[in-house]
Amino acid sequence: MTDRFQFTLNATDGAARTGVIDTPRGQIRTPAFMPVGTAATVKAMMPESVRETGADVLLGNTYHLMLRPGAERVDRLGGLHRFMNWDRPILTDSGGFQVMSLASLRKLTEEGVTFASHIDGSKHVLTPERSMEIQRLLGSDIVMAFDECPALPASEEEVANSMRLSMRWAQRSRDAFGDRPGHALFGIMQGGVTRDLREESAKALTGIGFDGYAVGGLAVGEGQEAMFGVLDYAPGFLPQDKPRYLMGVGKPDDIVGAVQRGIDMMDCVLPSRSGRTGQAWTRRGQVNIKNARHQDDPRPLDENCTCPACRSYSRGYLHHVFRAGEMISGMLLTWHNLHYYQELMAGLRAAIAEGRLDGFVADFHAARAEGDIEPLA
Repeated sequence: MTDRFQFTLNATDGAARTGVIDTPRGQIRTPAFMPVGTAATVKAMMPESVRETGADVLLGNTYHLMLRPGAERVDRLGGLHRFMNWDRPILTDSGGFQVMSLASLRKLTEEGVTFASHIDGSKHVLTPERSMEIQRLLGSDIVMAFDECPALPASEEEVANSMRLSMRWAQRSRDAFGDRPGHALFGIMQGGVTRDLREESAKALTGIGFDGYAVGGLAVGEGQEAMFGVLDYAPGFLPQDKPRYLMGVGKPDDIVGAVQRGIDMMDCVLPSRSGRTGQAWTRRGQVNIKNARHQDDPRPLDENCTCPACRSYSRGYLHHVFRAGEMISGMLLTWHNLHYYQELMAGLRAAIAEGRLDGFVADFHAARAEGDIEPLA
């Protein structure tokens, strides 16, 4: 076990990379998918069950935890790891993205953001310094710099002004973070879909110096083609010897495309949110378990999957408990989705290490093109 944060790049295949992030709380195998534990829980899952799916690291949410139960309370109760019973690495986002989504409830200045809580309307101020303090109180292993993320579409001038504000906040985040051995601080590249702004942002961040770098401001409405267009060049602006994190992504084909373009870490609420709404992700695409075609089907979601939902329950049962509003529906489908995502990441890591990523990606798309198994007559 290491006493510091470090990244080791083990193999590449084209732009894709595989390696290991060492932290005092354990290793993170990359490319890595981080399940989202917004309010100190991955919804519908026990922490040990999340670990069983293959997850090495979870994401916690600064904005939600600062409002409820409060960072100071989490600190008094032993920190986020003890609080939520997860002894492995945790990454916390800075709160910037959530504040962006509160456009009608916020006031943005050079100093930071004043906003009204979506829970009770109470007023709060979030600055780079306060974001670093909250994340220190939570005790996360990977801390994100505080940034401003403009919703797209936006004018180039708006994106440029926002990016430059975020770079000034990045320096303040770095200064406030200080020297915390065993903990890492990641900077966040902004710049929308404009190459020159992305390059300017990357130069500013690398000039400040961070333990890792995120590509922010994507998956906010620009569409996959535009996102991949940015990822064709943006990771190359960042240091080769540091992890690269694409925030808020995504669907399985988003993940595969991002990994092909040099991304090491991703997160998204999709597998857990989909599970609670009757959506299952499989090798052959998406399955809507609420559809009537499944009600008499004794087959599993995916006969090749080893998760509890597929190993022990039929499509007919999963359809029934979803329609009946039973909690086990969200539990089983979330477990399945997280298992599928982690299995996909393991497959990507192995393919990169063995120099066969192109074949893996071709097989991935071919299986999805087949679509779901045919309904029973």
